[in-house]
Amino acid sequence: MDIASLCVFLFVYAGMMLGEWPGLALDRTGIALLGAILVLATGSLSMEQAWRAVDISTLGLLFGLMVVSAQFRIGGFYSRFTRWLAELDVSAPAFLAGTILAAGLLSAVLANDIVCLAMTPLLAEGCARRGWRPTPFLLALACASNIGSAATLIGNPQNMLIGQTLQLSFLRYLLQALAPSLAGLAVVWLVVMARYSRNWIGPVAVKAVEPPPFLKWQTAKGVVVLAALMLAFLCGPWPRDVVALAAAGVLLLSRKVASYRYIELVDWNLLILFIGLFIVNGAFQHAGWLDHFLGWVVHRGIDPAHPGWLFGLSVVLSNLVSNVPAVMLLLPVARHPLAGPILALSSTLAGNLFVVGSIANIIVIDQARRVGVRIGWWEHALIGIPVTLGSLAIAAIWLALVGTLLPGG
Repeated sequence: MDIASLCVFLFVYAGMMLGEWPGLALDRTGIALLGAILVLATGSLSMEQAWRAVDISTLGLLFGLMVVSAQFRIGGFYSRFTRWLAELDVSAPAFLAGTILAAGLLSAVLANDIVCLAMTPLLAEGCARRGWRPTPFLLALACASNIGSAATLIGNPQNMLIGQTLQLSFLRYLLQALAPSLAGLAVVWLVVMARYSRNWIGPVAVKAVEPPPFLKWQTAKGVVVLAALMLAFLCGPWPRDVVALAAAGVLLLSRKVASYRYIELVDWNLLILFIGLFIVNGAFQHAGWLDHFLGWVVHRGIDPAHPGWLFGLSVVLSNLVSNVPAVMLLLPVARHPLAGPILALSSTLAGNLFVVGSIANIIVIDQARRVGVRIGWWEHALIGIPVTLGSLAIAAIWLALVGTLLPGG
């Protein structure tokens, strides 16, 4: 077997685990890109084989949905919505519930990372104006956005990958994942209330935020396109990647918004990360290392294809190497009829455990720091750990009830 492909694979996934390589200014995307370059340079894959290893349909779906999400940013929807939410005349527990529900619902149909990026500064400012500590609400935003994104096949990148690779039905998955996702949002409210219910009040200096202007026509256009997109996903026979790209094409046909504004809002780092990991994993599988490793673990009584093991391995790997790389590792053994919901729910819900488990967590903490709100990893863990354990337990029970985790189910 090709030793070079194994070395590159270990180099890349060690970098995914560490988040960087000590002494080098390489983040996860840079590590994945360098790994793809090494695969080609060592001859582990030819250029044609590398191209075939890349799942173009997943990339097309990702790109199309990024353009749709960009439309809402250009129209100022997130800022206007967050301002409206922050000005509601309600109690702190009710405001917390509204924040959780809004973050969960928006993340189910739009990218959860963008929801966190746009809402965090204005939410922190709104809490400070009320005399409330922003931290509980910001932690709820991060956790709820992760959990809400698990409800659909377009809520986050790993769900898009799972849906495209396993050819899952959008409606069927929604029916399978909606109940545990909604219950998970309730867990967030209960955990945050238990931790902060007597500690809402606190003087916090938050920097004023100047939101982008609200453009009614651009926002309305985004709403119409998103509604048509969801209807096509739920009822239409067309491939999701083609529908998403068509929606992006419609939005690019604008007389007032230059196309470069959409293009610069696309998360190119995420797309490059996907491409790099596709190529590195392709070389690992092409060389026979994946089959060798699976045979080794099965011989020791661990069957990654079994629903219970798949659920557990997904949770562990998602916290070791992040959820997208974890899903890519486990998809080749996702042969159970309901392996899609197992992978999607477990990998997404596991992201709340620690700060580094999800990009959404990192975005909330970074954006909060920019406006003067400091959230440490321990403060996040005091919320993230019980939320993760509670939501994962609910998901496991739900999947068991529908036969997913039962032997032979």
